[in-house]
Amino acid sequence: MIDNKETLSFFPQPVFKYKVNDFKNFNEKLTAYIYDLKENDKDGIQRSNKGGWHSKPFNLKDPTSIQHKFLLETTKYVFDAIQNFGWKLEPKRVICTEMWAIINKKNNFNTIHTHPNSYLSAAYYVKAPNNCGKFIVENPHSISRHSYPILEKKTDFNIKVAKLEIEEGDLLLFPAFLPHGVDENESDEDRIVISFNININNFK
Repeated sequence: MIDNKETLSFFPQPVFKYKVNDFKNFNEKLTAYIYDLKENDKDGIQRSNKGGWHSKPFNLKDPTSIQHKFLLETTKYVFDAIQNFGWKLEPKRVICTEMWAIINKKNNFNTIHTHPNSYLSAAYYVKAPNNCGKFIVENPHSISRHSYPILEKKTDFNIKVAKLEIEEGDLLLFPAFLPHGVDENESDEDRIVISFNININNFK
């Protein structure tokens, strides 16, 4: 290895990982809310979920509801992510466009996908038993997959896929264009994830 070199790293793709304050209290109430949604809408909708249940968008307008309180709690983490990106933060312009939940039972998973027409996307773990599946991100530079030599070791410069261990109360915030998914749930318990999208209104 040559020592007298400078390594310049461009275009990194972050995933910001936070532990939400008072997550146990939030998760207890969010779990009840989500299972109640499922009871009243057993079919849900189909998106990236293979098996499992995907809710319709949450009603976020009731300020007394647990989902609205959770949205307010996550605001500080969203603002922190925006500032870490170096974007201009004007709180009144930051909008949660949609929030929903996914319940994945054993052998259910979420295929790799993106969230078009958003700046940031989020995944929050309401229930995450052991072996419930890792969070997956793929290299968004698809051209890098066209041709590459045999790898001697994995580095930040050659990985195509990364997997992240998760726990209850973890909140992940990442660019909405970053391809992501969730591994198969290998536990005998439900995995419950809340996802949401963030836009920044740039119009006067």
